[in-house]
Amino acid sequence: MGAIPAVCLMGPTASGKTGLALRIAAEFPCEIISVDSVMIYRGMDIGSAKPDKTVLQTVPHHLIDILDPAETYSAANFRADALRQIRAIHARKHIPLLVGGTMLYFSSLLRGLSNMPGANAQVREKINLEAKAHGWEALHARLAGIDPKAATQIHPNDPQRIQRALEVYEVSGIPISVWHAKSGAPRPMFEALKIALVPEDRGRLHERIRQRFEVMLADGFLGEVEALRCREELHSGLPSIRSVGYRQAWSHLAGECGYEAMCEKAVAATRQLAKRQLTWLRGETDLIRVRAEQYDIGNIYRAIDSHIGTSTCYTTGTPRR
Repeated sequence: MGAIPAVCLMGPTASGKTGLALRIAAEFPCEIISVDSVMIYRGMDIGSAKPDKTVLQTVPHHLIDILDPAETYSAANFRADALRQIRAIHARKHIPLLVGGTMLYFSSLLRGLSNMPGANAQVREKINLEAKAHGWEALHARLAGIDPKAATQIHPNDPQRIQRALEVYEVSGIPISVWHAKSGAPRPMFEALKIALVPEDRGRLHERIRQRFEVMLADGFLGEVEALRCREELHSGLPSIRSVGYRQAWSHLAGECGYEAMCEKAVAATRQLAKRQLTWLRGETDLIRVRAEQYDIGNIYRAIDSHIGTSTCYTTGTPRR
């Protein structure tokens, strides 16, 4: 059997991925697999810009609302779940459309993972206590002494990746950059057409990010975070709560910063996230780069047509929606 054809739609936050994905799904028999490290969590809807119920009922979506915020989820977990969904979608004679901006998930799926250590709750708790006492920038500086290569690739304001890099080193004694350099798992049995939605106007992207956060606040984002804070088992050290936007709102509701400071910090953190996403995309090969501000949808449709039409295991003649 030939490789399964799949489409990967990548892009930074607030670049319009959801809108383009729905246009593609209206033209082709697609099912969407979310590639987003926050949409996996139940009860975290507004801050993750999760598709509403109407959209979820219109186009089948997968890997959304699969975990409680108290649970953790790794790139290895995502890879296993995504591959299972790709096979199931293909069995239904539909096209897997992977959409999102969590580039670590895309990387794990497209290139595999080395057998680095999994999560260790005790080590993570120790690192979180250190961060609370000294700050994440101090831990980033410690990482730079342990693993300079990883430190140059991880922003000082990216606590999740700092924590993971320190955790891997403390558990194994081997820097995470060395683990990444090791050969990964066998390549998955699917062929990916990679489409990147890339904003050319950085100022316009930044304004979209600010506007989207304002809309989230108007839609009740702080109430959503307050509901999470009411759960005793949730705390600021969890990956779910450390997500961009949620981390700043949690801090505000805990009385650690004012409303205006929260807004500025959340917008700045989201801009930094977008910058990291764009940096990752610049290093990716075999991409169809699409200008986010204005694109020819016909060219995108033709690229997908060509991709699925030449796959040896795609059932040609599947009717368009």
